[in-house]
Amino acid sequence: MRFCILGSGSAGNCALLQTRQTRVLVDAGFSTRKTEQLLTAIGESMESIEAIFLTHEHGDHAAAIKGLARHPHIKVFANAATARVLQDGLKHRVDWQLFETGARFLFSDLEIQSFSVPHDAQEPVGFVFSHGDDDLLSTRRRLAWLTDLGHAPRHIHEHIREADVVVVEANHCADLLKADTKRPWSVKQRISGRHGHLSNQSARELLEAVASPRWRQIFLTHLSRDCNNSETVQRAFASTLHCPYSVVEAGGGTPFYDFL
Repeated sequence: MRFCILGSGSAGNCALLQTRQTRVLVDAGFSTRKTEQLLTAIGESMESIEAIFLTHEHGDHAAAIKGLARHPHIKVFANAATARVLQDGLKHRVDWQLFETGARFLFSDLEIQSFSVPHDAQEPVGFVFSHGDDDLLSTRRRLAWLTDLGHAPRHIHEHIREADVVVVEANHCADLLKADTKRPWSVKQRISGRHGHLSNQSARELLEAVASPRWRQIFLTHLSRDCNNSETVQRAFASTLHCPYSVVEAGGGTPFYDFL
């Protein structure tokens, strides 16, 4: 299993996850044209994508769904609430693959565990993607995908504890958000609220609270372009994490990460 983040932040969120048998996207928050460009840049294409897994319906996670009429082969996995609100705004019918939040299910050689997260969307979820049989020939590896949440209930700790790699948002610096002049007070309240986004401090507290994690790499993502930056995140996380971590700049992506 290997993956790369194609883009992260309020302008769009999308990642490519590969196994020997399949290629899927985790969220699709850019236009279809932009997504095609991002895939071409790493030697892939929309024609090779078999499925998209949506965390929720917000445009920075689901914008590409509007252009899937040109790619009818792509299946879209979402819970019923997310699918309903997105389908209502479309002229074409998406190949929805519905799951219940909290369900564990299979697609190709991936096992997917969904779980609820607190965010101001219809029914937002996080995912843990697992691959391999946990034997000598195929070591089992897990990727936890956790963005867009205002706080982290205890069940989230348990879902991400066994992951090899955790992708989690560090959306904003609380001080920079407070001082920001572009956002009205109501928007700041939404972002910092319990159904908004994790601050650097909240993300650090979440990761520190997980007992005996198996993590080998952490990716800190979904940074606010105006209210956060790589240097601020690194200061917030200095000397607190006991495994390697990478900060994904707003609008940026990552090289491929290979699960060895």
